[in-house]
Parts: sequence; C-alpha cells; structure tokens
Amino acid sequence: MDNDVTPTFAEMRRRGQDELRRFLLDTAGRLLAEEGPAALTMRRVAAEVGCSTTVLYTLFGGKDGLAAGLYREGFARFQRRFQDLPPSPDPIARIRALSAAYRAGALAEPHYYRVMFLGAIPGFSPGPDDQAVGNATFQYLIDAAAAGMAAGAYRPGDPAAVAQVLWAAAHGVISLEVAGVFGPEGADQRYADATGAATAWFISSDGSDGAG
Repeated sequence: MDNDVTPTFAEMRRRGQDELRRFLLDTAGRLLAEEGPAALTMRRVAAEVGCSTTVLYTLFGGKDGLAAGLYREGFARFQRRFQDLPPSPDPIARIRALSAAYRAGALAEPHYYRVMFLGAIPGFSPGPDDQAVGNATFQYLIDAAAAGMAAGAYRPGDPAAVAQVLWAAAHGVISLEVAGVFGPEGADQRYADATGAATAWFISSDGSDGAG
C-alpha cells in the first residue's frame, strides 16, 4: 500500500487486531488534537473511520478505556524508540541518545505526548496498570544513570533521582515546544543546553563530559 494514502478501517482490520487498535488510537489522538476533548467519544471516532461503535467498545470498553489506550500507546511508542537505539559503551552518550529519541518521539506525535504528560483529556487519571507502562519506559533512563555511576562517569547516588532530574529538564523544554511557546528556530539548541546542563551536574570529576 502507498504510504501516502490514508489507510482505511477495512484495510487495518485485515492486518489484525493490534494494527486495528493502533489505527483507532491514532484516529482518536488526531481528533483530540484537532477538535479538542469533546471529540473523544466512541461515536465520533467510529464515524471518522466508518465503523460501528461496537468495534470500539469491544477493543476499549468505553471512553475511559480509549483514554487509557492513548496513554499506554504513547509510552509503548517511546519504548520502541528506546529499544531501537544501538548499544553504546559510553554511558553518557547513551543518556544523550535516549534524550534525543525522547524528544523526537514527542515532536513526531505530540497528541500522544499531551495525553501522557499535559492533561489533554480532562478527568482522565491513569490507573496503576497504566502507570506501570509508563514506569517501564522510564526505567531505560534509570538504568542508563545507574550504568553511568557504575562506570564512574557519574557521581554515586540514587539513579532514579538522577533520572528524574534529567527527565525534568527534557520535559520542560519539550512541553514548551509542544505548546508552541518555543518556535523551531533555536529549539534544538535550547534542548541541548537544558539537557546538557542537567547531565553535567552529575558528572564525576573523573568522568567524561560526553562532548563530541
């Protein structure tokens, strides 16, 4: 199928339930971004793709399930990006690669990012199972911080606390980008400066600065 042609419900259904589910979530996310939270209904999404609401209720159970699906899918896509990164013997280079992949994912699919972190769906609160999906993704950064400490590149400490600071720096800039406060001019440098400063704070006096 031509990648420039928007897929249809029938085509995605033939590909299997996982593909169909992602297709419906992409449609719901697009409607949310274009029309606001009022568009996030089973009837509206079904009408957009040309299927019955029964399909959506079967897959998601209802509007709350659809919201949770958007939340989980966003994290699943981040996780796939992280999994696709090549291994690096340099722990600081690893953190920089994770940071770059995180920003790329957020800017490529900002509708998911808004659901995950910016309260795009009023009244939605992720449950414990939803939060577990997010925590599994965050573990990549915790593991990278732990590796930096083990290698002597980072000062000894709590890897989770380090990861939280690094994420906060990245999230702050990305949130402003997604909200349109930061335009494309200079955004790359702002992100590099913020995440670089956060990383440098934890570098051991004997560690590499990760420059290059």
